[in-house]
Amino acid sequence: MILKRIGIGSAAKLAGAIYGALGLIIGAVVALISVAGAGLAAASQSDVPAWVGTVFGITAIVWMPLVYGVMGLVVGALSAALYNLFSRIVGGLRLDLQPSFEASQPLSSAASR
Repeated sequence: MILKRIGIGSAAKLAGAIYGALGLIIGAVVALISVAGAGLAAASQSDVPAWVGTVFGITAIVWMPLVYGVMGLVVGALSAALYNLFSRIVGGLRLDLQPSFEASQPLSSAASR
């Protein structure tokens, strides 16, 4: 079985969701580091107000998933489009797939379960 074409919209949605989830995780880490930095700044009598780190951390949780999600959407669509272009020139990916047990059952017996 040869994969000749990838749906651009579906690849973009999937990549956007994956990158958005990664952005949420990275944003949470940045937020924790920012809050810890704000605590250290307050304890050390720094010239930087303590609220700056907290605001930066909250902003990271909101903006990083959005930015990463949009980047993933664009990169996923571009990657699928490039795959479709080059697969016409050099051929698609060869896939060796094995049907699962449930896929090999007739629809009538699978629906009765």
